[in-house]
Amino acid sequence: MSSFDGATLPGYMQQRLHARETVGAVLFGPNVVDAAQTKSLTEEIQHAAGGDALVMVDQERSVRQLPFAHTPDDLTRAGVNMNLAPVADVAQPGSVMAGRAFATDVPGNVVSASRELLDAGVLPTAKHFPGFGRATENTDDAPVTIDASRDELETDLEPFKAAIDADVPLIMASHALYPALDPEHIASQSPAILQDLLRGELGFDGVVITDSLEAEAVLARSAVEVAAERSLAGGADLLLMTGRGSWIHVFPYLLRRARHSPALRERIAESAARVDRLRSSLLH
Repeated sequence: MSSFDGATLPGYMQQRLHARETVGAVLFGPNVVDAAQTKSLTEEIQHAAGGDALVMVDQERSVRQLPFAHTPDDLTRAGVNMNLAPVADVAQPGSVMAGRAFATDVPGNVVSASRELLDAGVLPTAKHFPGFGRATENTDDAPVTIDASRDELETDLEPFKAAIDADVPLIMASHALYPALDPEHIASQSPAILQDLLRGELGFDGVVITDSLEAEAVLARSAVEVAAERSLAGGADLLLMTGRGSWIHVFPYLLRRARHSPALRERIAESAARVDRLRSSLLH
């Protein structure tokens, strides 16, 4: 997933979408003027992509990239077909997610919000797996370690279990480190968390998207292109790039690495099939 500056679609984004070198675009405040302009922009994106681009925003309870959109139907009218919400984190006292997470009945609210989005034709994304409600800092700004036991993390997993039972199509992986689950890899790069736990134990068969690859918690460990490969190897399907210049480093690097690694090619093919199914679901 790519981002760009400005309220119109740049030529380089048109080329990448047309060449199938990115599956869509994530929109932020600088891309948005008003409802009419946003609709025109999303139409440009779809035209360049041939009609099956993922167009996503981060539209939560408090974080809202489209100030004019108050309902899922407003997102649909603006041409948005994917939302990086609902927040499925169970916020503990002092949590950085306070105000963003649901205050009560997190599993029920996650399912309800997801169904409202799906009914409007918008793909919901439950985040941040396996739960970020114990964090006191944002991974955008610093590396974060969540020192909770596996038993304690069971509480954090409940909203995600409910989301999976409700057939939520996407789950976003956290960039925090969870030593009780994997002492070495952050969640977005962890086979133990994304493959063994999320897919194996919880039975999720949808699309896993990373949080922003430009987060400080990621860049503190490696360059963005290395992080992209690690996320794919760990089990992520979609790479969320929120920096305008990241694609230039990430795409050629992954292409080069895949040409020399049958294992990486197999992993990419598996993810591509999931993403293709996701995009096809928008056309029916």
